[in-house]
Amino acid sequence: MPVRKSFESAKEVASATSDVIAKTAGFFASTFVGIGRGIFQPLTNSTAVAPRAEPGAAPGIEQYLQAEDSSFTVSVSIIDYGEGYTEHHEFENIDDALHHPKPEKPHVRWININGLKPSAVDTVCKQYGFHTLSAEDVINTYQRPKLEVFDDHYFVVARQIQLVEDRLKNEQISFFLTRDTLISFQEVEGDVFDPVRRRLENKTGRFRIYKTDYLFYALLDSIVDHLFPLLEGYGAALEDLEYEILQNPVPELQQQLFAVKRDLSLLRRALWPLREVVDQLYRDESDIIHRDLKSFYRDVQDHSIQVIDLLETCRETASSLSDLYQSAVGNKMNETMKVLTIMASFFIPITFVAGVYGMNFEHIPELSWPYAYAAFWSVCISITAALAVYFWRKGWIGK
Repeated sequence: MPVRKSFESAKEVASATSDVIAKTAGFFASTFVGIGRGIFQPLTNSTAVAPRAEPGAAPGIEQYLQAEDSSFTVSVSIIDYGEGYTEHHEFENIDDALHHPKPEKPHVRWININGLKPSAVDTVCKQYGFHTLSAEDVINTYQRPKLEVFDDHYFVVARQIQLVEDRLKNEQISFFLTRDTLISFQEVEGDVFDPVRRRLENKTGRFRIYKTDYLFYALLDSIVDHLFPLLEGYGAALEDLEYEILQNPVPELQQQLFAVKRDLSLLRRALWPLREVVDQLYRDESDIIHRDLKSFYRDVQDHSIQVIDLLETCRETASSLSDLYQSAVGNKMNETMKVLTIMASFFIPITFVAGVYGMNFEHIPELSWPYAYAAFWSVCISITAALAVYFWRKGWIGK
């Protein structure tokens, strides 16, 4: 048992980015689906994800094996590739997948498992000699992104965030990286790795030169790069919110803003640890990652920093919009009070005149005048006109 230590193309990216931006724009345009309960939802599927262990339970995967639901299902894809060839196989049984013969030629094997069935995870970990605590971390999908370095492999936990059916999904993906085999565990089917799979179909390129270290780089790069269009979608949504707040700061906009801020906070919790993972991969001296590929991992590190910078910009914008909303509501209230004050200002002198001549004194000389009624209205109209001219010159009305 190993000792545990603490601790390609631009066209495809551009095409995928434009698709995600279009989906994201439509997603945010639909009046922020899920207001009040958030639009950032973790993937939870009873057929794919095991329940969280009880507090105080013994460490390891045994607790999950005892509570395994017979309805849990898995699907397995294996891609074997080497110089001049690529073989792709699909399985519905983990035993069939693990006993599938390897090519005789020099090769790299990528085993991707959809569905976290405890017995399947246990079988894979025992087959390859992975630590039982790593197996537990695979099933416990509440992990933060992390890297654990073993004598002969890496164990990496990452978060995959993507748009699925107009909902943001936050999924844990676990990787076991050995020198010739990469094993990935996903909660459910559906990921951001299709561009990598298409590149593997091309029987030339760096995939044929390097081993699992380059494949792992490509998968990490896909996870990070997929976040750019998502955050650009948030940026566009915040711009729309700013316009709506300035036009009409209704309470629904504040609810939408709170939902976006909550999502950005969850994104931040997923992205900051991932940046640390990439940094550790870049600095680690193990021979699992070829030194020639360090520059590629540094590129992923740079992308993760850019994503975090974009995220922080969105968070600052959201905070500014909160202040803007409060200011807009205050301005709207001030405008309302201004209108009411002006209206009251017109009636105060008229009320005074009416009050004076409405008193029950026996001798009020003006009441006996033949044109007293006309004089009263003349005075009221004159006062109103004078006030209107004064307010207009001050810019309080008519501008």
